[in-house]
Parts: sequence; structure tokens; C-alpha cells
Amino acid sequence: MADELGQVQTMLDKLEYGHIHIAAFGRVGVGKSALLNALLGERRFSSGPLHGETKRADIAAWQAQDAGGIYLIDTPGINEVEGEARERLAHEVAGRADLVLFVVEGDLSSSELAALRLLAAEHRPMLLVFNKADRYTRSDRALLLTTLTERTAGLLPAGRIVATSADPAEQLVVQVDEAGQETELLRQPPQQVADLKETLWNILEAEGKTLSALNASLFAGQVSDRIARRVIELKKELADKVVRNWCLAKGVVVGLNPIPVADLIGAAAVDASLVIHLSRIYGLPMSRHEAGQLIRTIGYQMALLMGTVWAIHFLSAALKAGSGGLSTFLTAATQGAVAWYTTYVVGQAARRYLEQGKSWGEQGPKRVVSEILASVDRESLLAEAREEILARLRRDKAQKE
Repeated sequence: MADELGQVQTMLDKLEYGHIHIAAFGRVGVGKSALLNALLGERRFSSGPLHGETKRADIAAWQAQDAGGIYLIDTPGINEVEGEARERLAHEVAGRADLVLFVVEGDLSSSELAALRLLAAEHRPMLLVFNKADRYTRSDRALLLTTLTERTAGLLPAGRIVATSADPAEQLVVQVDEAGQETELLRQPPQQVADLKETLWNILEAEGKTLSALNASLFAGQVSDRIARRVIELKKELADKVVRNWCLAKGVVVGLNPIPVADLIGAAAVDASLVIHLSRIYGLPMSRHEAGQLIRTIGYQMALLMGTVWAIHFLSAALKAGSGGLSTFLTAATQGAVAWYTTYVVGQAARRYLEQGKSWGEQGPKRVVSEILASVDRESLLAEAREEILARLRRDKAQKE
């Protein structure tokens, strides 16, 4: 979790120095890099006629008047062929920016609308930039702006859609001299980003510090959620290892004990120790009495749901009492495998109970135990358990001989 905590520290440093990060986000080829270059007044970010010019996130300080501490960030385009890693990077950067410039070049595609909804659901402050507006007639531009306003209703505040032409296409101009001679020339129209600059300044003047603080709060919450999920995963991994170790221990205890019924008492003691160990992993310590009550609850539900398995368990105990030598050896492995299986179910049910803060949830213990039984391949687990117990019993027998 060092990376997540390092990101939090970076965010805190940004807050301390009052920095604002503005990220350009959008589909490949909509002119994100050209837009940022136009705002900067210089070619700082790579742009060109080929799609996917931006391979990684890049950042530059905006050296405009009173722009100290404001940084523009370029991101790779989304939906690029074989660009999944860069698309993830773009989403990560946009997810940390104080303000996102969502750049489009016309009507929203389904993928753009989905990405816009995702950022809006994360409460990310955004400004929709309709770039390359010079490619359309005046009436078409007006129609597209109306359409964009309708499609983003509820996703963007009013006044957060701006038309720009960051890199206008060259125009063919015909000049006629005094003698009537015509000369064709290519002319580069001026960039049209003044409205975007004005909108940005208005937002930053009114909400600059609030944007930064809001972003830090959102980011800290996301990191906290990721850390919590990782802690839960780690506890589950450790709990699964502990359950497996106790399964083998119980299987061997039951298999080696030649006294019928007495081995069941020893098995119950193993289950109690397992539950107490699991409770410590989840930071919810339990007494042996509490562990016993929990095991009885689980055992009762298991008896209702899998009476046949319990019948086999007691039958094996009876066989072990009336047999000797090899027969005892084989029936011990069978009973040990059943003990392994029941301890596995007890361990998984106890883990679910502890994960929910010592609660069975709304459905109760029967539903939890039923789901665990349904998710387990009983035959495979019993076969695996029997093989491991047999191997252990053979080793013990060879050592005695």
C-alpha cells in the first residue's frame, strides 16, 4: 500500500502549495494536445496528424497572467487500438485532476458518453470542450452545441460547454493584384480559445481552492476504500491458509485417535481453536465459550443441510471401533477426510461471520452455510483430504515400524 500512501502525500503537498491541476481528457484525435498548446501559447505537448501521439501523461505550468501554481496535464486518448494501458493511465490522471477538460470534436459517441458519466459519478469537476468547431458551419455549430447541452443534462452544470478551434485548418485564399492577376495562398486562421480561457479563469477565481480541496477529499476517500479492500483481501488470504492448516490438523487427529466418539470431542476442540484464531485475524477476539456457541450454530445448520455426511462420519467411527489393522487404517482416512470437510465449512462460515463484524447478515446462518456448501466441490475436496491424510498416516506408520 506504499504507492497509495505516497499518492496521498503528493496530494497533500499540492494542497499545501495551492497548486491546481487541469487535465485534458478524451478520445484519440480530438486535439487535446493542440488545445493545451493553444492555452500555453507555445508547442509544449506533442501533437500531429497521427492518432496516439501522446504516449504518457505530461504536465506543464501555465505561465499566463496570475497563473502561478496552475498546471496543465495532457493524457493519452481513450479507445485507442491496443492502447488499453494508456487508456487506464488517462482515467487515473483524470481521476486525480482538480478540473477535467473533456474534449470532443462533435456529437458524443457512446464510449465518450459512458466515460463522461463515469467521471460525473465520481463527482469530478468538468468542462466539456467542443474542439475543432471551425470545421462546421455556423448553423451546424449551433445545432451541435444544443445537442451537447441536451446529452449532458444532469452531468454538467450550466455554462460548462465551450467551443474552441485550437488548431484551425488552413484556408485557401485567392488574392487579386492591381493587374487582375490571381494568386492562391494558404492562410492559417487564428486559434479560437479565448472563450475557454475566460471560462477557466471564472471557474478558478470562484472555485479554485474549493476544487483543490474537493479533489483531495475525493482522492483520499478513494485511497481509503482501496486500502480497506486490500486489508480485507489480505485477511481473507491469511484466513484461508489458517483454515487449511486446521483442516489437516483435525483430519489427522480424528484419523489417529482409535477411540470412537472421543475423536469427535478432539475434533470439536480443534474447531474451537480455529475459530479463536480467525477472530484474532479479524481483530474481533472471542472467548472459548463464544467460539463454542458459534460452532454449535454452524454445526446445527450443517446437520440440517448435510445429514448424510454426518451419518458417514458416525458410521466411520463405529467401523473404526470394530476393526483393526488395515481396516482401521482405511476407515481412519475416510473419517479424517469427512472431519477435514466439516472443518473447512466451519472455517469458511466463521470467516463470513467475522467479516461482517460478528453478524450473519439479514439472511441468517442457514443462508450463509447453504451458500458455502453449494460453492464447494464436495467430492474433490474429500478426495484431496483423504489423500493427504493417508500420506500422513503412512508416514506415521512407517516411523513406528
